[in-house]
Amino acid sequence: MPTWTTLSIFLLAALGLLFIPGPAVLFVMTKSVDQGRRVGAVSSLGIGIADLIHTTAAAFGLSALLVTSALAFNVVKYLGAAYLIYLGIRTLLKRDTPRQTVSEAPQSLTRLFTQGMFVELLNPKTALFFLAFLPQFVDPAQGNVTLQFLLLGSLYTILGICSLTFYGLIAGTTAALLKRSTTFQRVQRYITGCIYIALGLTAAFASTEKK
Repeated sequence: MPTWTTLSIFLLAALGLLFIPGPAVLFVMTKSVDQGRRVGAVSSLGIGIADLIHTTAAAFGLSALLVTSALAFNVVKYLGAAYLIYLGIRTLLKRDTPRQTVSEAPQSLTRLFTQGMFVELLNPKTALFFLAFLPQFVDPAQGNVTLQFLLLGSLYTILGICSLTFYGLIAGTTAALLKRSTTFQRVQRYITGCIYIALGLTAAFASTEKK
């Protein structure tokens, strides 16, 4: 198992990376603004589960197969991009519903969890990240490499869920104060839809080059 020194350095590095807003943070904040804090928390959990899947794939070498195959990489990348663009278009076409905030959320938490999971799962850049980041803290001399991968990935996932939920709470709380305004709802809907589409286009045109 990793030494305490290695774990401490890993946790500091992970926290530094997690609190820099990225696509996952933007996705969760958008969800929280659109549908409330609980939805943001559920989306964070879905992203966390996807990160665990990526960690497991990296630990057993499956991510390496994805990264070394240009076809597989592009298929996953474009599926993820298309899904985000679909969410954006659907949001833009949604009708305004004054004063109905998150009353529908309890009926669709499973679907929202699945959305968060698929958005992260269909992001091959996440596989690249785990393949590049985790090995820096894995030491074969300290025991089973696979177990070290899983431990570090699990710790990163837990921290990730916490940081995403934190961002979601901030966004959801701020939006809740403005939800009574029909104008805000209309503007929010357009901004939310455009953010999804922008994330999808960014994912679609992102370089597949490994840095």
